[in-house]
Amino acid sequence: MENGDQLGVLQTTEALRKAESLGLDLVEVSPTARPPVCKIMDYGKFKYQQRRNASETKKRQQIIELKEIKFRPKTDIHDFDVKINKLREFLKEGNKGKVSVTFRGREIVHPEIGFEVLRRVIDRLQEDAVVESPAKFEGRQVIMIVGPQKKK
Repeated sequence: MENGDQLGVLQTTEALRKAESLGLDLVEVSPTARPPVCKIMDYGKFKYQQRRNASETKKRQQIIELKEIKFRPKTDIHDFDVKINKLREFLKEGNKGKVSVTFRGREIVHPEIGFEVLRRVIDRLQEDAVVESPAKFEGRQVIMIVGPQKKK
């Protein structure tokens, strides 16, 4: 019994009697199966193992943040370089980056300038980033999402 032998299909009362005689519990593992699958085991130990497995998977999870870098159509070259370097740092940490170009006033008449700024961003981040969501117009902004390059 301790080595996981299958007992086959049993009546509930018989399975309970067998579990009781061994000093263990009858635990329903898969209630949706026909017939339902049960195991004879120590329920406290089972719950402890489940909690431990859940905490292990939680530790291994990696939380990815979305960090935004904002540009303007008239962002100067030095400011552009500083923002690109900051975006590169975000990507190296494993985060995603939301790159936006915001238009004010009559700048919106020339959306091609915004798309040009985003094209320059892509050119500068070619080896560090991959475009996950291409540039698109939303309200008074052109938005693009980039993610870190997959490691080889």
